[in-house]
Amino acid sequence: MSVIEVTNLQKRYGDHVAVADVSFSVDEGEIFGIVGPNGAGKTTTVECIEGIRSPDAGSVRVLGLDPSRDRTALRQKLGIQLQESQLPDQLKVWEALDLYSSFYPNPADWRELMDELGLTPKRNTVFRKLSGGQKQRLSIALALVGNPSVAILDELTTGLDPQARRDTWELIQQVRARGVTVVLVTHFMDEAERLCDRLAVVRAGQLVTVDTPGNLIAEARVPGVERPTLEDAILALTSPRSL
Repeated sequence: MSVIEVTNLQKRYGDHVAVADVSFSVDEGEIFGIVGPNGAGKTTTVECIEGIRSPDAGSVRVLGLDPSRDRTALRQKLGIQLQESQLPDQLKVWEALDLYSSFYPNPADWRELMDELGLTPKRNTVFRKLSGGQKQRLSIALALVGNPSVAILDELTTGLDPQARRDTWELIQQVRARGVTVVLVTHFMDEAERLCDRLAVVRAGQLVTVDTPGNLIAEARVPGVERPTLEDAILALTSPRSL
């Protein structure tokens, strides 16, 4: 069953076309990745799904709701981890979780969530003193504290060291195991291959294809490369030569 339906989505900022014509669906329980070069329209697309921005044309439905018209109802079912997020420097981990849980009628037990995400030893640590990986764990916890059906994670592991990235991958798999459908925006192809059931490849505001990482690799035709990687496949699909 599809929980997200994006149909002929278009969004522009003045003369700049950020999203020209994008359509895809996300199935319940999957980790669905959105990949493409910088400026391809990935973040604008998910901001329309989240209801942060309104499309200029086309339609978006999340759990049967229109993110623009039904924003309040959708916020109770949608967990969001933004590309850039910041909390007050002196806010403690437990205070942030307690505060965010108060925004929802049926929140998760934030103490259990804190423990599950390995934040209990840092419960009294202020945001300013958290490491990059710990901030990401807190960001995931805040996205899940409302017991969402869908979580949108935008460039979750940017700036993290390799071990912190791998730890975060495990957390995302735990999120899916909780029954949450995940939309993951990433520019790391190892991350996309490891986590995603399917990938939407976007280029210059347009959808190139939607397929599994395995199929994208198997069907890649890269001159001079006998065994292409997922990165090779995505670069071939999104390079200027393919326009």
